[in-house]
Amino acid sequence: MDQSQDRFAEWTRFPARLLLAAVALLLVASALVPVRAGKQETAVAGFVENVAGSQNKAAERPRDDDLALYDRVIARVGAGEDYYKVAAEEHRKADYPLRPGVAVRLPTLAWLAVLLGDTGRGAEVVVPGLLAAAIGLMLATLWVWWRRFGDEGVSPSQRRFAMAFLFLGASLGLNRYYFVLHELWAGMLIALAIGLHRPGQRWLAALAVAALALAIREHALPFVLLMAAVAFWRRDWKEGLGWSALVLAFFAVLAWHLGQVAGQVLPPDPVGPAWLTYRGLSGWLSNVVLSSNLRLLPHFIAGPIVVLAVFGWSGWRTPVGAFAALLYLGYGLAFMIAGRPDNFYWGAVIAPAMFIGLAFVPMAGRSLWRAARV
Repeated sequence: MDQSQDRFAEWTRFPARLLLAAVALLLVASALVPVRAGKQETAVAGFVENVAGSQNKAAERPRDDDLALYDRVIARVGAGEDYYKVAAEEHRKADYPLRPGVAVRLPTLAWLAVLLGDTGRGAEVVVPGLLAAAIGLMLATLWVWWRRFGDEGVSPSQRRFAMAFLFLGASLGLNRYYFVLHELWAGMLIALAIGLHRPGQRWLAALAVAALALAIREHALPFVLLMAAVAFWRRDWKEGLGWSALVLAFFAVLAWHLGQVAGQVLPPDPVGPAWLTYRGLSGWLSNVVLSSNLRLLPHFIAGPIVVLAVFGWSGWRTPVGAFAALLYLGYGLAFMIAGRPDNFYWGAVIAPAMFIGLAFVPMAGRSLWRAARV
């Protein structure tokens, strides 16, 4: 084990024992709390459905309501109609709210889908453009992380395990059933951006990728804000200003988007229910488990894996380890407070690279245990 990458090696006994106790309590709690999606009566759900069948069965199942709406919007935009007019009409037909304006997705993914040749007809149609983009994005993400682990001096065994866990998270991006899901693309782009970033060295490519993620789904904003905050904390004023400029540009685009949506709103259009739901630990775990390949596992196994992934990141003594631990803890807190049960797919924004942390759990666990016993 490389002691230089072991965050807990130099901890004193008291804080080590506190953290050890906190992790143990979280592991027990995460195995007990329910993992739910929407109005399901069962405590364990899959990514839209309980996954027990093959790809053929997945292709035959009814289209999820949200995905079906995005299909119809893409199809009509591809036929030459205006995105905002189409989105408003389809929201009304599906009895979806148009207020607040953020209930309507940014148009970026719909425009890209049309540009890449998406027919908008659902999972039974292989879309060459989006499929090629998904494959390219996953391969690029795997490649940049392979290089990142090399640059960070990760041991060969840890590197192999880390890549396997990255593939576990990123492989969901190849499931064509979810190609119209905004969170899926934003999450993969965030994973790519983290892998590309080199603190104080190379960050423009990461910023460009993050800008695309933000243009697809505004839920990428906390990632961009943390990038800016960490850059300023390092006193890297140039990079911090770069990320801050992206935030300002996003708010300008968001204001334009909300104005376009407001122009389509009619007096009878309903206001959507509140997103502040305070679901606690179950909200965090449900979002991550149900929007990742952990959905295939029983909830009493999947829940602790999420906790262990964050613990592993926190024990990796590198800038990216500290950043990822803050990122995933921050999103976890947000998921505890905000998001209805049927918004569980928000977890796809962070799932692709999150499980890399599992590769560092043995190192973190051994060192924390030793520090607690000293």
